[in-house]
Amino acid sequence: MARPTKENVFLFVPNLIGYVRVILAVLSLLVMPTRPLTCVALYCVSCLLDAVDGNAARYFNQCSRFGAVLDMVTDRCTTICMLCHLASVFPSAAVVFQLLISLDLSSHYMHMYSSLVAGAASHKMISKSRSAILRAYYSNSHVLFLFCAGNELFFVAVYLLSFTLAASTVALPAWLPVAGLQWLALATLPICAGKQIISVIQMVGASRALAEKDLAERAEKQL
Repeated sequence: MARPTKENVFLFVPNLIGYVRVILAVLSLLVMPTRPLTCVALYCVSCLLDAVDGNAARYFNQCSRFGAVLDMVTDRCTTICMLCHLASVFPSAAVVFQLLISLDLSSHYMHMYSSLVAGAASHKMISKSRSAILRAYYSNSHVLFLFCAGNELFFVAVYLLSFTLAASTVALPAWLPVAGLQWLALATLPICAGKQIISVIQMVGASRALAEKDLAERAEKQL
């Protein structure tokens, strides 16, 4: 009887794409203060590859828990690093960016943890007892892409606009219209706001699921 081929999860195709995403994100951070267009190119490619690794995982039948965690951690860290930079260049709005970072981290951590406690195979599998909005967000790839892309584009637009401030020592190229960036920020602001509302819904739902699990376990101990 032939032995099954020993696989290396770390070398799965979607996980290799994940490593590329991390490298691109790090490179974008290195040039973030001084080379805005290079930063945006690296940052956006890293974010867009998020839509590729999932398809690769399904195509090659290489879905893995490590890949799911790598994907989520990369998403969170990339966005948070951008928000940290924005907090530094917009000190008057630093508290807003700090709150966005806190919401992003707490909602996703609690959601992931509650999914593990519930025994779900993936954090994207939302039970019928949870919010219909959350189910639509995670089950429809087009909705998920819209909110994630719109959220990142808003932050990218604000990042580029930061170079138009009087205090900035780096200027944007003359061919890049400031008015266009302002319109992009305004157009994606509602999507960004919607993404934050979804994060709140996600955190509240995860909190309720964990509390229900606590009560169920306490009831079992009292029997």
